[in-house]
Amino acid sequence: MPAAGRPTGVVAGRGAGEGLVMDKDLTERVTDIARRVVASGAISANGHGNVSVRVPGADEMYFTAGPSLRDHPASAVVRVRLDGTLLEGELPPIQGAVVAMHTAMYADHAEVGCVLHTHSPYATAYAVARRPIGCWVEALAMFGLPQGVPVAGYGPRGSAEAVAAIRSAVLPGVPAVLLANHGVLVFHRTPELAITVGGVVEEAAMAGINAAAIGGPAEIAPEMRAAALQRAMAFDSRGTVRA
Repeated sequence: MPAAGRPTGVVAGRGAGEGLVMDKDLTERVTDIARRVVASGAISANGHGNVSVRVPGADEMYFTAGPSLRDHPASAVVRVRLDGTLLEGELPPIQGAVVAMHTAMYADHAEVGCVLHTHSPYATAYAVARRPIGCWVEALAMFGLPQGVPVAGYGPRGSAEAVAAIRSAVLPGVPAVLLANHGVLVFHRTPELAITVGGVVEEAAMAGINAAAIGGPAEIAPEMRAAALQRAMAFDSRGTVRA
């Protein structure tokens, strides 16, 4: 049995972090990501969620252990090995319960550098309804979600069942998944891309719910999804145009 107050899946470092000091730059980067997620608007009213970044050159991540991403303090950022071992900081049970969702994405996807988990309202509505988000917003095709956003089956938050369901639902190359009856998980190469995708998913969910009142959203034809991506890439390759 886990020790009292210690959630299953998170192991105390047994002094592994004693005498060590959290990397200031990485800590500040994590709190800045949290601030930008909140500023994006793709967040619930109470700001609940978690942010993590992969530590370059190590099987570790820095993770937000605070109760909310709003005004998240640097002192509540922790360092966790990708096997779930807590190396530095203090990890409350509520936050510790979802560590495995983050570590699984880093373990499965070598290119992933940032993972975001939120309860953004419109996307979470689809998660609660256990309905995938279709590619009815052009931005989904442009940002790597031409198949829309799948739904992972329900399991208690961060449990082995939940993580297995996430792994089963993730589509190759698609950097987001809805968590049934829970929320949203986004994982990408950089924090900037993860934040952008989180916003696009929420926008698509909002558009889908609004469109339901006037007949429902119409998905973009598959060949036109590819065309939308190709056009976006062509403009991106040109860079910013100046007069």
